[in-house]
Amino acid sequence: MAGSVGTGRVAPRSSPKRYNGMDPPLSLTRPTMFDLQKTAELEKFLVEAGLYESKEQSAKREEVLREIDVIVKGWVKQLTSQKGYSEQMIEKANVVLFTFGSYRLGVHGPGADIDILCVGPSYVNREEDFFVTLHGILTQLEEVTEIQPVPDAHVPLMKFKFHGMAIDLLYASVSLAVIPPDFDISEGSVLSGVDESTVRSLNGCRVADQILRLVPNVENFRTTLRCLKYWAERRGVYSNVTGFLGGVNWAILVARICQLYPNAVPSMLVSRFFRVFTQWQWPNPVMLCAIENDDLGFSVWDPRKNPRDRSHVMPIITPGYPCMNSSYNVSSSTLRVIMEQFKLGNKICQEIDLNKASWTALFEPFNFFEAYTKYLVVDIVADNDDDLRLWKGWVESRLRQLTLKIERDTNGMLQCHPYPCDYANPRVQCAHCSFYMGLSRKEGMKIHGQKFDIRGTVDDFMHEIGMYTLWKSGMDLAVTHVRKKQIPYYVFEQGYKKPCPPVHANQQEQSDRQCDFDGAGHIESCKSVKRSSVSPGYEESQPEYGSIVSKIVCENTVKLVSSALYNGVQNRLSHGDVNLESANCPSSPHGSEESAASGTCCAAVETVHMSDETVGPESSMTCVINGTVQTMAVHTPLKCVAEKDEPKFEGIGSLPNSNSAKFMEQTEMLTGNVLDYAGAKLVVSRSQKASIRPVS
Repeated sequence: MAGSVGTGRVAPRSSPKRYNGMDPPLSLTRPTMFDLQKTAELEKFLVEAGLYESKEQSAKREEVLREIDVIVKGWVKQLTSQKGYSEQMIEKANVVLFTFGSYRLGVHGPGADIDILCVGPSYVNREEDFFVTLHGILTQLEEVTEIQPVPDAHVPLMKFKFHGMAIDLLYASVSLAVIPPDFDISEGSVLSGVDESTVRSLNGCRVADQILRLVPNVENFRTTLRCLKYWAERRGVYSNVTGFLGGVNWAILVARICQLYPNAVPSMLVSRFFRVFTQWQWPNPVMLCAIENDDLGFSVWDPRKNPRDRSHVMPIITPGYPCMNSSYNVSSSTLRVIMEQFKLGNKICQEIDLNKASWTALFEPFNFFEAYTKYLVVDIVADNDDDLRLWKGWVESRLRQLTLKIERDTNGMLQCHPYPCDYANPRVQCAHCSFYMGLSRKEGMKIHGQKFDIRGTVDDFMHEIGMYTLWKSGMDLAVTHVRKKQIPYYVFEQGYKKPCPPVHANQQEQSDRQCDFDGAGHIESCKSVKRSSVSPGYEESQPEYGSIVSKIVCENTVKLVSSALYNGVQNRLSHGDVNLESANCPSSPHGSEESAASGTCCAAVETVHMSDETVGPESSMTCVINGTVQTMAVHTPLKCVAEKDEPKFEGIGSLPNSNSAKFMEQTEMLTGNVLDYAGAKLVVSRSQKASIRPVS
């Protein structure tokens, strides 16, 4: 196994290595005794929070990697034989596994998945050999469960569980007939002759390795990253698929802070992380090193040349060729949420620095269901758990598009906060789950009583969902608009909403019965069903739930959404300033023949009335309107972020249009090389002249 599975582990270092960033640090200040004490408290908190796995769990991961390595090596030898190659070629046939993501960076915790890249020879392809042949082999193994191929993803992969451990397996075919055991994935030559999907697959490992090379102190980086990933999960901003930031985004941001403060310990780095990025002027990019150009012809992030790059609102650029924006999923709405959480984190860290708060305060969970007065709910159902896993993955991957469509169709006036968690009613036996999105009017808007008609927007989203190529009968969804008081009990954590009283014996007996409802919501018939698990001992109150998802087991999974939706919505429920109307809904509870073929049902959304929303000061967020970047009030991102006794530097001042393409052009003109920019200390004045200078 030596050389066949790369974990990316780097030996601890007692002192920072030579600075490898693009420009000098903001501060070389070393930690005080107070900083060391706070770091010890932080590390203790992370251990007590269960963020480190045991030696037994680590050993299990290594064993799983070894077993998968044996399987894929046997697979490639089998393919080599089937394709008619010689015995000598069959003997040399080989693949090499590399890990990436949190495991390679050394910040994984208990239960985290393992991201694996399988690098194979040129004659083994992804479309047939990987997604068909290897998929078939894995399906036959008892230790493999919940296998899900995702060939159409931005980075094609297979998801499955191996001995209960989640695995994301990618495949990259490189331009070599034989893969040597000591194959070096960091060499630029591995990108020669491959397609862009393969480049994206290879870049996961290459970026992780580059990040570890570019940070001054690996152990301080790991502790800080582990801390901030946990913070992001608790605050609901850790999810690339829904438009927030994923693992590589957080790693690059933390690495940038490590470069700016190379002698700082984790407690200092966490505090400075919030201090810097609270003031960062997006869409100016965050980069760890110069953008590399090569003659291989792959596109690199450059808003001057690529129109699509100009619409990116929070560019976080990957190191190494080809440099890409790892945070292209972020929208103006999700950027607003991220920045709000950064500001709150900065405020708490200031209190921690003054010894007025503990680390526990920083990691308080975000109470999403108390933050808004209006919500969109996306309810999805399927006939069984396997179908739900496929259907849910598709719908979740398109939620970001719903956010973008709402921004587009309301000119950014109605902002959407998708929450990166799904919820299921524990008392419902059907395969189902729900996603929630908070709605709010853009801050600073002084139009009271404004209504937003998003029926067409939701219809557009539903049509896009209906194009799912793997749709099966029973897959259904509904999009509805609800008020805060209509949110069901089971989405709340204990302590944030008073739990319902325990279910009595006769009530529990009723909940173990399967019921059908008539159009008025009355029970027509019931029959007993066998429960696969014991539900929590709560009785749900009768909420006015806009989607009216049945709280009892439905006999037909489609009825879980569509029957309740149509029966309830056709009564034209009105909840104060929220109007729910069945626009063009068919009378059948299963929808029309056309909707059944696409797997979608109509949405119970008409107008969103935001008359009770509070009006705040004008936001300084960047918004996307019709694909262009427009900016409100802007502020200097790094001005006065250093301590009193440290050298202070001005950050990137306001550009006339706050446009990243304009920034790149001006910087190149004034410095002679735009790639020397590191996003830290470049001063751009109103007259568009740039210099690097300390601030007195």
